[in-house]
Amino acid sequence: MTKYREIIRLTGLGFSQRNIMASCGVSQKTVVKVQKRARELNISWPLDESMTDTELQKLMFSKESKVSASKKMPDYAYIRKELLRNGVTKKLLWTEYIEDCRANGEEPLMYSQFCYHIQQDEQKHRATMHINRKPGEQVEVDWAGDPATIIDPDTGEILKSYIFVGVMTYSQYAYVEAFLDMKQRSWINAHVHMYEYFGGVARILVPDNCKTAVIHNGGWKDQQINETYQELAEHYCTAIIPARVRAPKDKPNAEGTVGNISTWITAALRDEQFFSLAELNRAIKDKLELFNQRLFQKKEGSRRSLFLEEEKPLLAPLPATRFELSDWKTATVQFNYHISVDGMLYSVPYEYIKKKVDVKITDTTIEIFYNHNRIASHRRLKGRPGKYSTVTEHMPEDHQKYLEWNGDRFRKWAERIGINTYTVVNAILTSKRVEQQTYRSCMGLLKLAEKYSDALFEAACKKALSYTASPSYKSIKNILVTGSVKPESETTESKTTHKAHGITRGADYYRR
Repeated sequence: MTKYREIIRLTGLGFSQRNIMASCGVSQKTVVKVQKRARELNISWPLDESMTDTELQKLMFSKESKVSASKKMPDYAYIRKELLRNGVTKKLLWTEYIEDCRANGEEPLMYSQFCYHIQQDEQKHRATMHINRKPGEQVEVDWAGDPATIIDPDTGEILKSYIFVGVMTYSQYAYVEAFLDMKQRSWINAHVHMYEYFGGVARILVPDNCKTAVIHNGGWKDQQINETYQELAEHYCTAIIPARVRAPKDKPNAEGTVGNISTWITAALRDEQFFSLAELNRAIKDKLELFNQRLFQKKEGSRRSLFLEEEKPLLAPLPATRFELSDWKTATVQFNYHISVDGMLYSVPYEYIKKKVDVKITDTTIEIFYNHNRIASHRRLKGRPGKYSTVTEHMPEDHQKYLEWNGDRFRKWAERIGINTYTVVNAILTSKRVEQQTYRSCMGLLKLAEKYSDALFEAACKKALSYTASPSYKSIKNILVTGSVKPESETTESKTTHKAHGITRGADYYRR
């Protein structure tokens, strides 16, 4: 702002233009212009004590004083709204404004005056306000701009590592950690480690608008928190209030600390070489302790002392268990009432066969939901793919009965039918390296026996054994279905009848 008051004062005291230029730091042209305008308005030193610098400026050179009262002023609210639209410029709005003035017989502003008044209105709406945060109320989080580097010890490749920064708003106490990427798992783990470092939880969490925090489906008023991130907030009993897009003043401490971190931690480690992420984070931890203990320049104490004395006692306590990162996927329940997750199979109540379910996956558990209701939970299986985790209650009743059977019970059942049935069942049970692999065939024989009499079943087994010492379920089923065998009791009766009614030559035959 031009020092009009000082130029007029020095002019009244008789100083030369050169001396006034040196004292006020302005050009000769400005000095001449102010002196000429003061003479035109008959203004001289001393000025009226009630006249402020702003009033003096308006009186002498304000463009507002040059605008005729008859000229129509712009509609500032309409212009602010229209400038947010793609392709709309001040030049276009001024052209429309000119046409509107002409249609209404009003005198318009020139383009330069139009832009000047628009600029003045914009400055009013750029006003910022300092908000005094309460201790323990808020923590701001972000990724630092400049990554650090790690050298792969096997290949010599230089890998980037990304720096997470969390800052308590009140004390500016910071937490810093490096990760190999900025994906969901790293983002969540960073928060978990940050809360454990602080030893408590702030009421409000202010993240940036990254994809791991916010789902971008509209304007900032319609932001939707990432599902996993929301789970973390619920676990730690905190509220997430994302910063607005391109609004760094919503998280000024994180933004400011990022710059300090880049100087006192990242840049301070620039000449050191690290061959693992753990090695880098150990060095960061040492630098972080020094950073938090460094004394403030404009107030007493340090970040650490202010945090410990005024902020930490007001933090909410950590939950009893650490938050466990989860992934979500959709699966369809198979006909065997199981779903597949990473090659492992987990049971679901059989009523949900062919239904689509939501699966929450953590390192230790698998939880299955249908219409947001949990219908099953399993401990996550590890090791070779193809393993089953089956809950008995999820099975149909007839399948539950199947679980009650074992090799000894199959043998006792077969023995009650007959020696041939026992021989077949025992041969099947011993045909595989693992006995359980034969239970399906034995259960098939059990169901088959329900359709035929014990005698007929025993006869079928006897016939099958006459062909091979190790008959299969399929061979016995074929014998029964085709009817190629009859019970032994019927066979004996048939032989007896045949002998009684056979063709015999009696005494009368030989008398003829």
